[in-house]
Amino acid sequence: MAGSQDTATGSRTIGGGETDWRTRVETFSKSDFVRSFPYWFVPFSLVGMGVYGGIGWNTVISLTDYEGFDRPDYTNLDFSMYAQALSDPWVYLTAKNTLVLLIAFTTITLVLGLLLSILLDRGIRYKEKIQTIYLLPMALSFVVTAQFWLWMYNVNNGLVNAVVGVFGLGPFNWIGNPDLVLGAVIFALIWQYSGYAMVVFLAGLQAIPDDQFEAAHIDGAGVFKTYWRVIIPQLKSSSVSAAVVLMVFALKAFTFLYAMFGQYRVPKATDILATLMVREAFMLQHWAYAAAIGTILLVMALAVVAPYLWYQYGQGSL
Repeated sequence: MAGSQDTATGSRTIGGGETDWRTRVETFSKSDFVRSFPYWFVPFSLVGMGVYGGIGWNTVISLTDYEGFDRPDYTNLDFSMYAQALSDPWVYLTAKNTLVLLIAFTTITLVLGLLLSILLDRGIRYKEKIQTIYLLPMALSFVVTAQFWLWMYNVNNGLVNAVVGVFGLGPFNWIGNPDLVLGAVIFALIWQYSGYAMVVFLAGLQAIPDDQFEAAHIDGAGVFKTYWRVIIPQLKSSSVSAAVVLMVFALKAFTFLYAMFGQYRVPKATDILATLMVREAFMLQHWAYAAAIGTILLVMALAVVAPYLWYQYGQGSL
Protein backbone atom coordinates (compact mmCIF):
# COMPACT_ATOMS: atom_id res chain seq x y z
CA MET A 1 0.00 0.00 0.00
CA ALA A 2 1.48 3.31 -1.02
CA GLY A 3 2.16 5.99 1.54
CA SER A 4 2.31 9.73 1.26
CA GLN A 5 5.19 12.06 2.10
CA ASP A 6 4.49 15.32 3.99
CA THR A 7 6.79 17.80 2.27
CA ALA A 8 6.68 20.29 5.17
CA THR A 9 7.57 17.91 8.02
CA GLY A 10 8.93 14.90 6.18
CA SER A 11 6.67 12.55 8.12
CA ARG A 12 5.06 9.65 6.31
CA THR A 13 1.43 8.59 6.94
CA ILE A 14 -0.60 5.78 5.52
CA GLY A 15 -3.66 7.40 3.98
CA GLY A 16 -3.59 10.09 6.68
CA GLY A 17 -4.88 7.56 9.23
CA GLU A 18 -1.89 7.65 11.57
CA THR A 19 -1.92 11.43 11.77
CA ASP A 20 -5.66 11.46 12.47
CA TRP A 21 -5.23 8.85 15.19
CA ARG A 22 -2.45 10.77 16.89
CA THR A 23 -4.48 13.96 16.68
CA ARG A 24 -7.46 12.33 18.35
CA VAL A 25 -5.27 10.88 21.12
CA GLU A 26 -3.60 14.23 21.71
CA THR A 27 -6.96 16.04 21.80
CA PHE A 28 -8.39 13.49 24.22
CA SER A 29 -5.35 13.73 26.52
CA LYS A 30 -5.85 17.50 26.75
CA SER A 31 -9.62 17.31 27.30
CA ASP A 32 -11.28 18.44 30.51
CA PHE A 33 -12.28 14.83 31.21
CA VAL A 34 -8.67 13.63 31.41
CA ARG A 35 -7.31 16.73 33.14
CA SER A 36 -9.97 16.50 35.86
CA PHE A 37 -9.45 12.73 36.31
CA PRO A 38 -7.39 12.98 39.55
CA TYR A 39 -10.15 15.06 41.15
CA TRP A 40 -13.25 12.99 40.35
CA PHE A 41 -11.91 9.43 40.13
CA VAL A 42 -11.37 8.81 43.86
CA PRO A 43 -14.78 10.11 45.08
CA PHE A 44 -16.49 8.48 42.10
CA SER A 45 -14.89 5.14 43.00
CA LEU A 46 -15.82 5.44 46.67
CA VAL A 47 -19.43 6.30 45.82
CA GLY A 48 -19.50 3.49 43.29
CA MET A 49 -18.33 0.92 45.82
CA GLY A 50 -20.16 2.22 48.87
CA VAL A 51 -23.49 3.24 47.34
CA TYR A 52 -24.06 1.56 44.01
CA GLY A 53 -22.11 -1.51 45.04
CA GLY A 54 -24.27 -1.76 48.17
CA ILE A 55 -27.45 -1.38 46.11
CA GLY A 56 -26.30 -4.11 43.75
CA TRP A 57 -25.40 -6.47 46.59
CA ASN A 58 -28.71 -5.77 48.33
CA THR A 59 -30.52 -6.70 45.10
CA VAL A 60 -28.58 -9.96 44.89
CA ILE A 61 -29.32 -10.76 48.55
CA SER A 62 -33.04 -10.25 47.88
CA LEU A 63 -32.87 -13.10 45.36
CA THR A 64 -31.61 -15.57 48.01
CA ASP A 65 -33.18 -17.04 51.16
CA TYR A 66 -30.52 -15.50 53.42
CA GLU A 67 -31.31 -15.41 57.15
CA GLY A 68 -29.05 -14.93 60.14
CA PHE A 69 -25.33 -14.31 59.90
CA ASP A 70 -24.18 -17.32 57.87
CA ARG A 71 -22.72 -17.02 54.40
CA PRO A 72 -25.47 -16.37 51.77
CA ASP A 73 -26.11 -19.09 49.20
CA TYR A 74 -25.90 -17.56 45.72
CA THR A 75 -26.39 -20.82 43.81
CA ASN A 76 -30.18 -20.69 43.70
CA LEU A 77 -31.39 -17.17 42.93
CA ASP A 78 -35.12 -16.58 42.49
CA PHE A 79 -37.88 -14.05 43.15
CA SER A 80 -39.53 -15.92 46.05
CA MET A 81 -38.94 -13.04 48.49
CA TYR A 82 -40.67 -10.62 46.14
CA ALA A 83 -43.58 -13.03 45.77
CA GLN A 84 -43.78 -13.25 49.55
CA ALA A 85 -43.66 -9.45 49.89
CA LEU A 86 -46.37 -8.92 47.27
CA SER A 87 -48.65 -11.38 49.11
CA ASP A 88 -47.96 -9.93 52.57
CA PRO A 89 -50.84 -7.73 53.85
CA TRP A 90 -48.42 -5.83 56.09
CA VAL A 91 -46.34 -4.81 53.08
CA TYR A 92 -49.48 -3.42 51.45
CA LEU A 93 -50.33 -1.55 54.67
CA THR A 94 -46.88 0.00 54.95
CA ALA A 95 -46.85 0.82 51.24
CA LYS A 96 -50.21 2.57 51.63
CA ASN A 97 -48.94 4.53 54.65
CA THR A 98 -45.82 5.46 52.68
CA LEU A 99 -47.88 6.76 49.75
CA VAL A 100 -50.29 8.67 52.02
CA LEU A 101 -47.37 10.26 53.84
CA LEU A 102 -45.63 11.08 50.56
CA ILE A 103 -48.66 12.60 48.81
CA ALA A 104 -50.16 14.50 51.77
CA PHE A 105 -46.84 15.84 53.03
CA THR A 106 -45.62 16.91 49.58
CA THR A 107 -48.89 18.51 48.46
CA ILE A 108 -49.59 20.48 51.64
CA THR A 109 -45.97 21.58 51.99
CA LEU A 110 -45.90 22.85 48.39
CA VAL A 111 -49.13 24.81 48.83
CA LEU A 112 -48.05 26.30 52.15
CA GLY A 113 -44.60 27.15 50.80
CA LEU A 114 -46.15 28.84 47.76
CA LEU A 115 -48.48 30.96 49.89
CA LEU A 116 -45.65 32.01 52.20
CA SER A 117 -43.40 32.89 49.26
CA ILE A 118 -46.12 35.06 47.72
CA LEU A 119 -46.59 36.92 50.99
CA LEU A 120 -42.86 37.51 51.32
CA ASP A 121 -42.56 38.52 47.67
CA ARG A 122 -45.20 41.19 48.19
CA GLY A 123 -43.09 42.72 50.94
CA ILE A 124 -45.26 42.17 54.00
CA ARG A 125 -44.17 43.57 57.36
CA TYR A 126 -41.59 41.59 59.36
CA LYS A 127 -40.56 39.79 56.19
CA GLU A 128 -37.09 38.90 57.48
CA LYS A 129 -38.41 37.62 60.81
CA ILE A 130 -41.04 35.43 59.14
CA GLN A 131 -38.48 34.04 56.72
CA THR A 132 -36.13 33.19 59.59
CA ILE A 133 -38.89 31.53 61.61
CA TYR A 134 -39.87 29.23 58.76
CA LEU A 135 -36.29 28.46 57.77
CA LEU A 136 -35.14 27.62 61.30
CA PRO A 137 -36.75 24.13 61.46
CA MET A 138 -34.71 23.07 58.41
CA ALA A 139 -31.57 23.39 60.51
CA LEU A 140 -32.88 20.81 62.98
CA SER A 141 -32.26 17.09 62.62
CA PHE A 142 -35.08 14.56 62.55
CA VAL A 143 -34.08 13.46 66.06
CA VAL A 144 -34.50 16.96 67.52
CA THR A 145 -37.74 17.52 65.62
CA ALA A 146 -39.19 14.21 66.83
CA GLN A 147 -38.43 14.96 70.48
CA PHE A 148 -39.79 18.48 70.11
CA TRP A 149 -43.10 17.25 68.72
CA LEU A 150 -43.36 14.50 71.34
CA TRP A 151 -43.52 17.30 73.87
CA MET A 152 -45.88 19.37 71.71
CA TYR A 153 -48.30 16.41 71.37
CA ASN A 154 -48.18 15.45 75.06
CA VAL A 155 -51.69 14.64 76.27
CA ASN A 156 -51.40 16.36 79.66
CA ASN A 157 -49.22 19.43 79.10
CA GLY A 158 -48.53 19.63 75.36
CA LEU A 159 -48.87 22.96 73.59
CA VAL A 160 -51.07 21.53 70.83
CA ASN A 161 -53.73 20.40 73.30
CA ALA A 162 -53.46 23.76 75.07
CA VAL A 163 -54.21 25.54 71.77
CA VAL A 164 -57.17 23.36 70.81
CA GLY A 165 -58.43 23.59 74.39
CA VAL A 166 -58.97 27.31 73.85
CA PHE A 167 -61.71 26.34 71.37
CA GLY A 168 -63.25 23.85 73.79
CA LEU A 169 -61.72 20.79 72.11
CA GLY A 170 -59.60 17.93 73.39
CA PRO A 171 -57.44 16.93 74.95
CA PHE A 172 -56.45 14.48 72.22
CA ASN A 173 -53.96 11.64 72.39
CA TRP A 174 -52.22 12.62 69.16
CA ILE A 175 -49.56 9.91 69.38
CA GLY A 176 -51.59 7.10 70.90
CA ASN A 177 -54.74 7.40 68.77
CA PRO A 178 -54.41 5.33 65.53
CA ASP A 179 -56.78 7.72 63.75
CA LEU A 180 -54.66 10.79 64.58
CA VAL A 181 -51.05 9.64 64.70
CA LEU A 182 -50.35 9.64 60.95
CA GLY A 183 -51.79 13.14 60.60
CA ALA A 184 -49.71 14.27 63.57
CA VAL A 185 -46.54 12.92 61.94
CA ILE A 186 -47.38 14.58 58.61
CA PHE A 187 -48.07 17.91 60.33
CA ALA A 188 -44.69 17.79 62.11
CA LEU A 189 -42.87 17.09 58.84
CA ILE A 190 -44.75 19.92 57.12
CA TRP A 191 -43.63 22.26 59.90
CA GLN A 192 -40.02 21.26 59.31
CA TYR A 193 -39.91 21.53 55.51
CA SER A 194 -42.41 24.24 54.56
CA GLY A 195 -39.52 26.72 54.81
CA TYR A 196 -37.63 24.82 52.12
CA ALA A 197 -40.57 25.04 49.70
CA MET A 198 -40.94 28.71 50.57
CA VAL A 199 -37.32 29.44 49.63
CA VAL A 200 -37.56 27.56 46.33
CA PHE A 201 -40.74 29.37 45.28
CA LEU A 202 -39.43 32.73 46.48
CA ALA A 203 -36.36 32.33 44.26
CA GLY A 204 -38.65 31.57 41.32
CA LEU A 205 -40.87 34.57 42.04
CA GLN A 206 -37.93 36.95 42.29
CA ALA A 207 -36.70 35.77 38.89
CA ILE A 208 -39.94 36.94 37.22
CA PRO A 209 -39.62 40.50 35.81
CA ASP A 210 -41.68 43.23 37.44
CA ASP A 211 -42.95 44.21 33.98
CA GLN A 212 -45.33 41.27 34.03
CA PHE A 213 -46.97 42.46 37.24
CA GLU A 214 -47.30 45.96 35.83
CA ALA A 215 -48.75 44.70 32.53
CA ALA A 216 -51.32 42.58 34.38
CA HIS A 217 -52.26 45.57 36.54
CA ILE A 218 -52.72 47.78 33.46
CA ASP A 219 -54.97 45.10 31.92
CA GLY A 220 -57.17 45.32 35.00
CA ALA A 221 -56.25 41.96 36.53
CA GLY A 222 -56.51 41.73 40.30
CA VAL A 223 -53.84 40.30 42.58
CA PHE A 224 -55.37 36.81 42.73
CA LYS A 225 -55.93 36.62 38.97
CA THR A 226 -52.41 37.91 38.27
CA TYR A 227 -50.80 35.19 40.35
CA TRP A 228 -53.18 32.44 39.19
CA ARG A 229 -53.04 33.19 35.46
CA VAL A 230 -49.63 34.81 34.98
CA ILE A 231 -47.19 34.17 37.79
CA ILE A 232 -47.84 30.65 39.14
CA PRO A 233 -47.69 28.97 35.68
CA GLN A 234 -44.12 30.27 35.40
CA LEU A 235 -43.15 28.45 38.61
CA LYS A 236 -43.38 25.04 36.98
CA SER A 237 -39.65 24.37 37.26
CA SER A 238 -39.57 25.44 40.91
CA SER A 239 -42.60 23.28 41.67
CA VAL A 240 -41.08 20.18 40.10
CA SER A 241 -37.73 20.66 41.84
CA ALA A 242 -39.30 21.24 45.26
CA ALA A 243 -41.75 18.35 44.84
CA VAL A 244 -39.00 15.84 44.03
CA VAL A 245 -36.90 16.86 47.03
CA LEU A 246 -39.91 16.76 49.36
CA MET A 247 -40.94 13.32 48.12
CA VAL A 248 -37.44 12.03 48.77
CA PHE A 249 -37.64 13.48 52.29
CA ALA A 250 -40.96 11.68 52.77
CA LEU A 251 -39.43 8.38 51.74
CA LYS A 252 -36.66 9.01 54.31
CA ALA A 253 -39.06 9.58 57.20
CA PHE A 254 -37.71 6.48 58.96
CA THR A 255 -35.33 8.59 61.07
CA PHE A 256 -38.19 10.76 62.32
CA LEU A 257 -40.39 7.77 63.19
CA TYR A 258 -37.51 5.92 64.81
CA ALA A 259 -36.64 8.92 66.98
CA MET A 260 -40.27 9.50 67.95
CA PHE A 261 -41.44 5.94 68.63
CA GLY A 262 -38.37 3.74 68.83
CA GLN A 263 -37.30 1.07 66.37
CA TYR A 264 -39.83 -1.59 67.35
CA ARG A 265 -42.72 0.51 68.69
CA VAL A 266 -43.81 2.32 65.53
CA PRO A 267 -47.64 2.38 65.52
CA LYS A 268 -49.40 0.37 62.85
CA ALA A 269 -50.97 3.53 61.42
CA THR A 270 -47.53 5.09 60.79
CA ASP A 271 -45.58 1.98 59.85
CA ILE A 272 -43.91 2.61 56.49
CA LEU A 273 -41.76 0.46 54.21
CA ALA A 274 -38.52 1.80 55.68
CA THR A 275 -39.45 0.90 59.27
CA LEU A 276 -40.73 -2.50 58.15
CA MET A 277 -37.47 -3.17 56.32
CA VAL A 278 -35.34 -2.36 59.38
CA ARG A 279 -37.56 -4.42 61.67
CA GLU A 280 -37.43 -7.46 59.38
CA ALA A 281 -33.64 -7.21 59.11
CA PHE A 282 -32.44 -6.35 62.61
CA MET A 283 -35.23 -7.72 64.82
CA LEU A 284 -36.31 -10.84 62.93
CA GLN A 285 -33.09 -11.35 60.93
CA HIS A 286 -35.01 -11.96 57.71
CA TRP A 287 -32.21 -10.41 55.68
CA ALA A 288 -33.31 -11.53 52.23
CA TYR A 289 -36.90 -10.46 52.87
CA ALA A 290 -35.75 -7.09 54.20
CA ALA A 291 -33.53 -6.70 51.13
CA ALA A 292 -36.55 -7.32 48.88
CA ILE A 293 -38.53 -4.64 50.75
CA GLY A 294 -35.56 -2.30 50.39
CA THR A 295 -35.49 -2.91 46.66
CA ILE A 296 -39.21 -2.14 46.43
CA LEU A 297 -38.55 1.11 48.29
CA LEU A 298 -35.71 1.87 45.87
CA VAL A 299 -38.04 1.37 42.92
CA MET A 300 -40.50 3.83 44.50
CA ALA A 301 -37.69 6.36 44.92
CA LEU A 302 -36.61 5.89 41.30
CA ALA A 303 -40.22 6.36 40.21
CA VAL A 304 -40.01 9.79 41.84
CA VAL A 305 -36.54 10.83 40.68
CA ALA A 306 -36.41 9.35 37.16
CA PRO A 307 -39.26 11.48 35.69
CA TYR A 308 -37.62 14.57 37.20
CA LEU A 309 -34.28 13.73 35.60
CA TRP A 310 -36.03 13.11 32.29
CA TYR A 311 -37.81 16.47 32.61
CA GLN A 312 -34.54 18.23 33.38
CA TYR A 313 -32.89 16.50 30.41
CA GLY A 314 -35.70 17.65 28.16
CA GLN A 315 -35.22 21.20 29.43
CA GLY A 316 -31.52 21.01 28.65
CA SER A 317 -30.52 21.30 32.29
CA LEU A 318 -28.58 18.01 32.38
